[in-house]
Amino acid sequence: MTHDQSIHISPRGMALCAGLALLCMAVFAGFSFGYVFSNLFVSGNAATTAANIRASEGLFRAGIFGFVVVLLLDVVAAWALYHVLQPVSKSLSLLAALLRLVYAAIFGIAFLNLIIMLQFVGGASLPVTLGAEPLTAHILLFVQSFQAMWSLSLIVFAFHLLLVGYLVVTSGFMPKWLGGLVMFAGLCYLVNDSANLLFAQYAAYKPLVEKFLAAPMAIGEIALAVWLVARGGKE
Repeated sequence: MTHDQSIHISPRGMALCAGLALLCMAVFAGFSFGYVFSNLFVSGNAATTAANIRASEGLFRAGIFGFVVVLLLDVVAAWALYHVLQPVSKSLSLLAALLRLVYAAIFGIAFLNLIIMLQFVGGASLPVTLGAEPLTAHILLFVQSFQAMWSLSLIVFAFHLLLVGYLVVTSGFMPKWLGGLVMFAGLCYLVNDSANLLFAQYAAYKPLVEKFLAAPMAIGEIALAVWLVARGGKE
């Protein structure tokens, strides 16, 4: 005779799962975007970018792999955070999880531009529809498409953070200041990436603005991750 046996994960286990997923995500995202992307991609210079990728193809592939890991961790984080915040509001925690999954889906589509770029830079023939001109004429388009779609996905991510922060503030079992940090991070993402979408001239100011917003955007989720690992789910 067989029977279904559900697997129960304790609140502490869910908190650890969410916190560790967020921390690992920060590491892989920091490597793929903060290190690989920043070192190989030269703004406005497609030829140099293509040359950098050809010279460091292994590093570029590692960066793409890092983004794949980030996507998987986003799914884990969405699932675990849902269970952590479910006691506050089942419907709102589900909405927050769905928003994170939508963000991950859009980002996944965005980084397909990098995979296509890898095929071309690695020596694959250009499709007939693109013409016979060198790949360097298209590198800038791939990079800009990746950045634009990722920026769009971060608007969705901003609403996820705002909702998670609200649930933390109203939970009664998590610090209100922690929820405030997460909500402020979400607000920074929302302002920065909405402006990037709505105002064409914002691109000229975006690097400067992000120098001021980068810290609060990162601190919100990292603080949440550290708290979940250290204190989350403990009686």
